[in-house]
Amino acid sequence: MHLKSLQLINFKNYKEVQLDLSPKINVLVGSNGSGKTNLLDAIHYLSLTKSAFTSGDNFSIRHGEKFFSIKGLFCSDSSQNEVLCSVQPGAKKIVRDGVKEYSRLSEHIGRFPVILIAPDDTALVREGSEERRRFFDSMIAQLDRNYLESLIEYNHILKQRNSLLKLFAETNTLDTIALDSYDSMLIRPGEALFKKRLEFLENYRPVFKRFYRFVAENEAVDVAYDSDLKKVSFAAGLQKNREKDLYMQRSNFGIHRDDFVFTLGEGDLKRFGSQGQQKSFIIALKLSQFEMIKVKNGICPILLLDDIFDKLDDQRIGKLLQMIRDDVFEQLFITDARPDRTSSLLDEIGVKASFYTVAAGIIKKDEQ
Repeated sequence: MHLKSLQLINFKNYKEVQLDLSPKINVLVGSNGSGKTNLLDAIHYLSLTKSAFTSGDNFSIRHGEKFFSIKGLFCSDSSQNEVLCSVQPGAKKIVRDGVKEYSRLSEHIGRFPVILIAPDDTALVREGSEERRRFFDSMIAQLDRNYLESLIEYNHILKQRNSLLKLFAETNTLDTIALDSYDSMLIRPGEALFKKRLEFLENYRPVFKRFYRFVAENEAVDVAYDSDLKKVSFAAGLQKNREKDLYMQRSNFGIHRDDFVFTLGEGDLKRFGSQGQQKSFIIALKLSQFEMIKVKNGICPILLLDDIFDKLDDQRIGKLLQMIRDDVFEQLFITDARPDRTSSLLDEIGVKASFYTVAAGIIKKDEQ
């Protein structure tokens, strides 16, 4: 699968762009702030119906404009799919495949998978459990539609339960029957997500360890799933934490509190891992995600590499170049503020690429 063409209207710093793309390697070069990363984000949005970098859709609308749209033509051996994403404040987000508009955005997730490796990925190590849950949830959701549906259902019920807890505090009341009802509704999707996370990680860990050995040294690394549901049932955990929930006006037990623990040797990666080891860990996480989707869904994800040649040392760059040379990836997008560097690296491994110069929201294909 590859993205054959891309059209942007009022997306971030782009007023209007129409691009024909290479099915193999596309290199976006230009100074920092020119819009290279925004183009990768548009591809991410087209695949996952959301930005990789901004929390609200409205933040992706070009300053002074009233909407944005992204249109892309995905091609495979057997089909062509023209996908449109459009956002206008106050209106329903539109995601359409051809003439068919999705009734639920979840129906689109996983059909055109994308993997992004970016400098901000270090937040997976540095930040709290929410970052790691979001990463694994997104990965599993691209592999399993039922998981995504359960996650949407769980988050909806959790939001309602938290609102009820706040209402109790504001009105100085307590309706245990209503709270029991939300507890029972939360348990079914919560237990399904817990079991799926356990099952997924068992398959993911050996793939991750293999990629870490490839990218870095033969060190002992691991990813563990930390959940209170390993110690107590969902129903018992909710009941045990009810008094605390009422006091704090939020739900303190459930799979929304889970974490994925990254270890190096016998210690925590965040505390004991060097910058190089942390970067190797993150690249291995993302390459394993790529491999899992490719094997499980039979679709080679589009790989987006944002400014990574500026952040990695020669050893790790060499490993990625080895995979590019060996044709592991199908379609690849690379951003770099130094065009000569990427051109030289690709020349060294004998790989051709299409180059695009990005400047102030304008993109031009370079003549070879």
